[in-house]
Amino acid sequence: MALPPFHKMPAKGPPPLTAREQVLAQWRGMDYSPLEKARANVAKPLGQVLARVWEKRRFQQRVEESQIRQVWNQVLDPQITAHAQPVNLVRGTLFVTVDSSVWLAEIVQYRQREILERLRHSFGPEFIKRLSFRQG
Repeated sequence: MALPPFHKMPAKGPPPLTAREQVLAQWRGMDYSPLEKARANVAKPLGQVLARVWEKRRFQQRVEESQIRQVWNQVLDPQITAHAQPVNLVRGTLFVTVDSSVWLAEIVQYRQREILERLRHSFGPEFIKRLSFRQG
């Protein structure tokens, strides 16, 4: 008859003190290690904090939107830029506000493909996939 394997029971209570903690407790006359651990500095690297702030404040999206506006005004016909401006970029769709229904019809029917090709040439084919025009 075989005996079951021996399993060591975990120790109860706090973990044993390290050699450093034992020396400090003996020198101080009291063990302050739990308080020191509780007050330990939980500092994070600056790069990690800034990355979270950058993401939370959507700085990357704002930079992209400003670049789109700059390219929009430089690459497209001044008549189009006078009546239509990009507003937002969401998952590859660039939303553009047009000031009148006449210009909306003109852009959607005749110039949409040209605008999309010029923007894709400037930013790449995966950055701006579609255009959505709205009157406003």
